[in-house]
Formats: sequence, C-alpha cells, structure tokens
Amino acid sequence: MMKLLNDWKLIILLCLTLGLAPFFPEPHLLGKIRWIAGGAVAMAFKDWLDVVFHGLPFVLLIRLIFIKLTQKDAA
Repeated sequence: MMKLLNDWKLIILLCLTLGLAPFFPEPHLLGKIRWIAGGAVAMAFKDWLDVVFHGLPFVLLIRLIFIKLTQKDAA
C-alpha cells in the first residue's frame, strides 16, 4: 500500500484525472474551492465529500513532495 502512495507517476496521474475532472467548463475542484471561498452558502454534505474526493490526489501529492524534501540523504 505504501508503495502506491509513494509512486510519483500514479499520484500525478490521479491529480490530472480525478483531481481535475470534469474539465469543462472549469475543473470541478476549482469550482468547489471558489464556492467555499464565497462562504459555502447552501453547500450540502455531498458537496463537502466531493471536495474531499477530488482534493485527495492533491493532498497525496503535497504529502509526497513534503516527504521527498524532508528526507535525509541516504548517501
């Protein structure tokens, strides 16, 4: 399981597909973030779950970048 969570190719693929889908008229996650920034008026529980679902690949990417930057050099 950890091997999948540390795979750059998989995480980037998830960000570009699941994280941004549907792409038109704007990426879904971007619309949800704008909605939250506007006060999240009339946002239902399913909308919050949608934010988590589409945002998870980016959280994994940030986690992976943080791990790589803070990892001590093995050499």
